[in-house]
Amino acid sequence: MPFANVGTRRAALLEQVWTNRPFSALCVFAFPLQERDTSRPYILPRSTLNPLNRSSAALNRADRRIEPFEPLRSSILNRATGALNTMNITIQGQPLPNMPWEERPAGCEAPLWRYSKNPVIRRDLLPTSNSIFNSAVVPFGNGFAGVFRCDDTNRRMTLHVGFSDDGLNWNINEETLKFECDNKEIGEWVYGYDPRVCRIDDRWWVTWCNGYYGPTIGMAWTQDFKTFHQVENAFLPYNRNGVLFPRKINSTGKGRDEARYAMLSRPSDTGHTAFGDIFYSESPDMEFWGHHRHVMSPAAFEESAWQCMKVGAGPTPIETSEGWLIFHHGVLHSCNGYVYAFGSALLDLDEPWRVIARSGPYLISPRELYECVGDVPNVCFPCAALHDPETGRIAVYYGCADTVTGLAFGYIPEIIEFTKRTNICTR
Repeated sequence: MPFANVGTRRAALLEQVWTNRPFSALCVFAFPLQERDTSRPYILPRSTLNPLNRSSAALNRADRRIEPFEPLRSSILNRATGALNTMNITIQGQPLPNMPWEERPAGCEAPLWRYSKNPVIRRDLLPTSNSIFNSAVVPFGNGFAGVFRCDDTNRRMTLHVGFSDDGLNWNINEETLKFECDNKEIGEWVYGYDPRVCRIDDRWWVTWCNGYYGPTIGMAWTQDFKTFHQVENAFLPYNRNGVLFPRKINSTGKGRDEARYAMLSRPSDTGHTAFGDIFYSESPDMEFWGHHRHVMSPAAFEESAWQCMKVGAGPTPIETSEGWLIFHHGVLHSCNGYVYAFGSALLDLDEPWRVIARSGPYLISPRELYECVGDVPNVCFPCAALHDPETGRIAVYYGCADTVTGLAFGYIPEIIEFTKRTNICTR
């Protein structure tokens, strides 16, 4: 890379800015190498420094000749400074160096970009599948496992287990997922869709929209993705989008023994709900849920129209030093029907019902053909994310037009900066 020998993190940021330089004819960013102060970006004229052929020593000589950068273009300053300010955040999770990844396309300045080979999972991957979308993926063993929504050619909503070595090429079982359940009434299958999977300690917990006199949150756990033990439904009908936190939350502050399991959900109705807020609930045992708290309502139309009708939680929240990073879908009721997009928010670590920041603009909204055309047009619906704490990389799996599965990539620090910079949360 052109920025060798200037420190790994510094070089990575320089490379990123250089690759996507809208100002490349004028300048490049550099940092005071002697002072080790990465909080003050500098700017050098291209005539003074060509990063493609200057050495680290040349960078040091040029660094001593320049003055602190005064804003010339606010958009560039916001992006570079925001990235610098979030470089020292802490991201929790297991290392995942083998996660699927594709570099940011040239000229792209968005915090999240689409996989160039989308859809990553096509609709007819199984002989009997009409569509495969809104599915959950997690690290497992030396690769990845998932629970997939596969609507069959009878148009029945079913769940299937799948495995992958690289998170891109999937082998999905043709047989539907069968749950073991001690309670015949709870274990009777009606329908299931939009699963999430969350690892807590030595178990992977599956939540899904379960048919029980209407939609509610079904729950089961597995340790091998072969045997799944179904437990009581989390809530009464009607509810959707049950998303577990990856660890217990000690919201009372009374000690570790008081920590409880936590879940986000969206109370709904029996149909295609024209409303929806996100709520938070706690449980001591994954069976009895209470301490319900309101998290987020739809935004005002004039403030953020893409999320003005209803909102719902997406993948498992990611713990960072800045708060719980979540991705949430939002719905616009347009003159041509519902439009599903998704954005991001930060929740308080100890009281996750308190919103720290919430993005005004969306991260991903229907744009590509596979997102705009399908069984349900104009839908981008996130259900899973893989991330590597060391590099800050994240890969988000999302359903496209209720037909196929898409994949998008980004950096967690950039998404946090984007969320804070575009925040519409006032409380």
